[in-house]
Amino acid sequence: MKPHNPDRVPKDVYLSFVSSLSGNRMTLLAGVIVHSATFLAVAAKTQSPVYIFLAVAVILVFCARMAIFRLFDKVNKDALTFAEIERWEKILVVGAAGITTLLGIGSGYAIFFTRDSFAELACIAVTMATMVSVVGRNYGSRMAVDLQTFSCCLPMIICSVMTLDFYRGILSVFLIPFWLTTRAMATGVREFLYENVIARREIASIADRFDTALSNMPHGLVMVDEENRIQVINRKACELLKIGAPDRLKDRDLGAVLRYGARYSFMDASQPELILRQLTQVAEGSLSRTLIHFPEALSLEFSASRRADGGAVLIFEDVSTRVKAEQKILHMVRFDALTGLPNREYFGHLVQDYLARQSKKRGPLGFMILDIDEFKHVNDMRGHVTGDHLLCAIAMRVREMAGSAIVGRLMGDQFILFFPHARDRQVLDASIRKLHAAIQGQYEVDEITFLVSLSAGYAVLESDAFAMDEWSVKADLALFESKSRLKGGITGFEHEMDGRYIEQQKLKADLREAVAANALHLMFQPMFKADGTRIECAEALARWVHPEKGSIPPDVFIRLAEEMGIISQITRFVLFKACEECMNWPDHIAVSVNLSARDLRDADILSVVSDALAHSGLEASRLHLEITESSLIDEPAVVRAILAELRSRDITIAIDDFGTGFSSLSYLDTLPLDIVKIDRSFVRNIVEDTRRLKLLRGTVHLARELGLKIVVEGVETHEQLVLLNKYRSTDLIQGYVFSPPVPSKEIGILSQALNRRTAPRRRSKVA
Repeated sequence: MKPHNPDRVPKDVYLSFVSSLSGNRMTLLAGVIVHSATFLAVAAKTQSPVYIFLAVAVILVFCARMAIFRLFDKVNKDALTFAEIERWEKILVVGAAGITTLLGIGSGYAIFFTRDSFAELACIAVTMATMVSVVGRNYGSRMAVDLQTFSCCLPMIICSVMTLDFYRGILSVFLIPFWLTTRAMATGVREFLYENVIARREIASIADRFDTALSNMPHGLVMVDEENRIQVINRKACELLKIGAPDRLKDRDLGAVLRYGARYSFMDASQPELILRQLTQVAEGSLSRTLIHFPEALSLEFSASRRADGGAVLIFEDVSTRVKAEQKILHMVRFDALTGLPNREYFGHLVQDYLARQSKKRGPLGFMILDIDEFKHVNDMRGHVTGDHLLCAIAMRVREMAGSAIVGRLMGDQFILFFPHARDRQVLDASIRKLHAAIQGQYEVDEITFLVSLSAGYAVLESDAFAMDEWSVKADLALFESKSRLKGGITGFEHEMDGRYIEQQKLKADLREAVAANALHLMFQPMFKADGTRIECAEALARWVHPEKGSIPPDVFIRLAEEMGIISQITRFVLFKACEECMNWPDHIAVSVNLSARDLRDADILSVVSDALAHSGLEASRLHLEITESSLIDEPAVVRAILAELRSRDITIAIDDFGTGFSSLSYLDTLPLDIVKIDRSFVRNIVEDTRRLKLLRGTVHLARELGLKIVVEGVETHEQLVLLNKYRSTDLIQGYVFSPPVPSKEIGILSQALNRRTAPRRRSKVA
């Protein structure tokens, strides 16, 4: 690499070359002494005053150069521009050329004028020696080398030629190659130094960047040689391992450093050897990486690789945040977020883990399910926040009283418990019942006292007969038995319950076949105007007559259908059949169909409704769709979007059983509704209980303020009807006071009968 001209050479490099012209000043002093002494000796030998003059001139030039050097030393080098550096180069070169010019003149004068052999030898020898030193002192400036060589050689060449001596002329010509050689040597030195300066700068820059990267990288890094001595260690590694400053650890044994950290820092005594052992395993490829947990909640993940020279590179990072996040996620996956109890899946894992550890142990095991009685009413009356607090309080008491039992949250307001091996069945049975009794009673939550009862079902079986799903079913059967007998009771599983369970499973299979074969049929309960003069709508009600068991109550087979996931098939059947039947009724009568929570979980219901209307030819305005509050709990945004789409198609939307949910009033304003069907529980005691009547009237008033139509369900007595009409508390009446559910053909007959009954009234009014 050749140095560029001053305009392109880096300024600091150019300045260093120029500065070299003022260096090595002691050699200049030695030189001026030799030069002046030589000239004085020649003057004494030849008796020529010229050499006395030259000796004095050499001393004066030396003094001038020293003065220039002092001025150059005082200059602020960092502030110099290229032009200023070049000007200083010329000044320094001129001073150096002054000495060589005097030497050249002295040598030339000795050759031509004195013709004294001593004078020639002395002057030429000193001059040539000085020329050799030009390479060592003035390599930094091509101008200096050229000017000094030219200024000393030219007088000798001219004087040699002037002697008209052939051999002297030949010798003088040889000065030209000497000049060129000197010039080439200086250029070579300059280029070599230039290349080294540039290389050193690049190495320094790379080293600085490497050091910066090491110091700022988020990972700890340690490089060791084949004997495990530390060659490189960055600041992050020292901070993470708390083992001192990096500059103090060079060439130290890594094991000794780690053991020192274990002795005086936060590491356990076993961890240095663990790190070294796993470092070896990672480096050998038996481990890709390893995670080591330290005190103070620090987790470091290590990886290592073997180097070609036998050493290794160890890289590690602080993954404490990630580990904490993973632990938190794992806790969220395994434990119930509200109560902190294991969820059903992790509960099963804990039970299986216990059985695996105690596989050789024999004895009875217990499995119990707890269900909080009437917990829904707590949410309805006190709100979900208080309900959650109560649930947590119950969970805490269950966990405290459970002893060695494993406790989990099954779902909603149910808990599940596993009782480990007991001495005999009687002892375990007594323990389970004692626990059930202990968790009943009063709970203080949000400054409110709740009297809580929990129904329980449990099963006690031998450990070799354990199967999680089977035991869960048995305990659930026992729980169902408890709730059907007396709330707050506890029932142990009995084998007779299996028969009932098998019977229920058979009933499910029969229901699946009935739905697949469209073996259900519909009844319709009409909705009358408040004065009973006209049928406005009829609600489609699914009915199932079992070939062996007879009529199955709707609440039984609908619940089974929801458990089996076939409720949407029933909804489709009811929609298609109801729309067909409605086409046989008078045009002013609409049909109402109930949608389940499952129906509203996705947009498939939109196509089902469209297909039913298209298949029957029924106008969309004659179709009413009823939803319950329970269908709004899981995904309210999805349900709202589906209802809005249905309503935009001119289908009427009604909310059924209004007043039984946990936040009924909020739905009136947020959902796309047309009709509110008030639950029969509002009507049951309105004649005897004035507060119930006021509550009903307030709800009706609120709904009407929002532009909603009112349907009151479950009106059974004439007194209830009179009271509702007196206060104009409804638009439509649905109940036995007017009609029970009837077959489809009866709707038309009832409508005709009402028309005949009201016709004389209309004629009398006209008359």
